[in-house]
Amino acid sequence: MIHVLVPTDFSENSYNALRYATELFKEERCTFHILNAFQTSASNLDSMRNKERGTRLYQSIKGASQKDLGNVIDRIAEEEQNREHSFKTISKADSLANAIGKSVLDLSIRFICMGTHGASGLKSVFLGSNTVDIIRKIDFCPIVAVPSNYSFTLPNTILFATGFEHVYDKYELRPMLQLAKLWKSKIRILHLKDYEKESPQKATAKKTLTHRLGKVPFEMVELEKKDKIANQIGTQVEENGTIGMVAIIDYWHSFIEKLTHEPVVKNVAFQTKVPLLVLPLPK
Repeated sequence: MIHVLVPTDFSENSYNALRYATELFKEERCTFHILNAFQTSASNLDSMRNKERGTRLYQSIKGASQKDLGNVIDRIAEEEQNREHSFKTISKADSLANAIGKSVLDLSIRFICMGTHGASGLKSVFLGSNTVDIIRKIDFCPIVAVPSNYSFTLPNTILFATGFEHVYDKYELRPMLQLAKLWKSKIRILHLKDYEKESPQKATAKKTLTHRLGKVPFEMVELEKKDKIANQIGTQVEENGTIGMVAIIDYWHSFIEKLTHEPVVKNVAFQTKVPLLVLPLPK
C-alpha cells in the first residue's frame, strides 16, 4: 500500500494534481490523503490556535473546509473507478508546510503530489512560489509538482538532471527508480558540465550512479553549461517528446545556488512543462 498526500486549496490546479496522482499510481494499491490546511489568523502560536478553535470563525472555516473536501471526494469518486484506490481527507488548522510535514510523518506518506503555477499564476491563491516553499521546507519526502492544466502522459523517459556533486545512495534514488520500474521508463541522465576538469569525486559519483540504476534502462547526456540550468532542462524536455517527468535531488538547489546564485528548484518548478520530481537528500 502506497500512501500519497495531495494538498488542496480547492482550485482546479490542485484537483488536476490529484487526477495526475491517481493516473501515476494507477497500477498500485494506494490511499490518497487529500489535505486542506487553513488558518484563522496570522499567528502560528499553538496557544493562539487552541483558543481560536472555540470561536465561531474557526468553526465556520473548519466546516467549510470539511464540506469542500467532501465535494472533492464526490468528484474524484465519479471520475476514478479504480478499486485499488481509496481516498481520505484531512482538514487541519495550521500552516500548509506544518500540516504537510505532520501528515507525512503521521501517515507514512511515500509521495507528495501538488499543483504548481508558473509565473503567470502569481495572482492565484495556490502560487508556484508556495510550491517552491514546500519543496524547501519538506526535505524528507519526495514531491511531485504538477504544472497547471497538465494532462497525464505516460512517462516513457524520466530526465534526471545532476551535476554529480554527490555520490547518491540507493535509497535516495529509490522513489525515482520505483516510478521508472512502474512505467517501464528509461532514465535520461543530464549532466551539465562546467569547463573545469572532472574531479575524482565526480567521476566516482558518475560511476556509482550507473551502478545504482541496476536493470533500469538509462542513457547519459553530457552537455556544457551554456545557459541557466532551468533553461537547458526545459530545452531537453522540448526536444525530446518522450520525457514525461524531470527529476532532481534536493541537494542540487542548496549546493548550486551557493555557487551560481541561480535558484534552480524555483526556476524549474516555474518553467517545466512536465511534472517535477524532487528527491530529498537525507540529512
